[in-house]
Amino acid sequence: MSDGLAGALAPRPEPRWATPARGAALPLLLLAAWQAWATTQPDITRAPSPVQVAATFVRLTASGDLPVSLLQSLGRVLGGFAAALVLGIVLGIAMGTSRTVRAAVEPIVESFRPVAPMAVLPIAILWFGTGTPAALSIVGYAAFFPLLLNTVHGVSQVDRTLLQAARTMGVPRLRILRKVVLPASLPSILLGARLALGVAWTAIIAAELAVGAKSGGGGSGGIGAMMFVFYAYSIDLNGIVACMIVIGLVALAIDRLFRGLERRLTPWRH
Repeated sequence: MSDGLAGALAPRPEPRWATPARGAALPLLLLAAWQAWATTQPDITRAPSPVQVAATFVRLTASGDLPVSLLQSLGRVLGGFAAALVLGIVLGIAMGTSRTVRAAVEPIVESFRPVAPMAVLPIAILWFGTGTPAALSIVGYAAFFPLLLNTVHGVSQVDRTLLQAARTMGVPRLRILRKVVLPASLPSILLGARLALGVAWTAIIAAELAVGAKSGGGGSGGIGAMMFVFYAYSIDLNGIVACMIVIGLVALAIDRLFRGLERRLTPWRH
């Protein structure tokens, strides 16, 4: 085959705008279908539409209500996640490196792990009230188990030959943990952190909704409490949908952030 014929048959590179255009095609089609459906609904149904949701989003953002509520929720998520991160990694390393610790702690962990965070919420409210401490406890509880289990898995998968070689050379235990165990188990720990933060974000929204219902109002703020107010008082479906979209976009941003962090910290896996 001649070079000219091979060049003619070779696939041509796509323009840069082709991939984003394909990615945006389905969302735009769904938005158009949603808008068309909303226009056919009577006013009494209060059916949300993309145009009204966008207008509500602009109004809530301009007033500062949405950014403040979002920051409140994010602050609670990060606070609870930080506590779970420290406890989950420390206990996970202990369970992964010590059979004695694992045998003692694992039955307790497996007993509590199936209990959903929302099932713990009544106890959290009784102990901490309807403020931020209750929300933080729910977030920490939800994030703890993915972090712990992935850390235990990562540590337990470390090559025993490396550990034995380090011990034979007289390397101190703490140095083995820092130089061998943690780097080898880092991909699993990062995966656990990514899953835990996603679960924590889901838990805080549900907790704020429930706390708002329990307190008979907006509770202590947060985007979940804002959604409860829209539901229980103003019956503003456009506001609820606007909050739902923001929640989804934040979850997507969190996932992409951790994916980038994984690629940066564990380049040998990508």
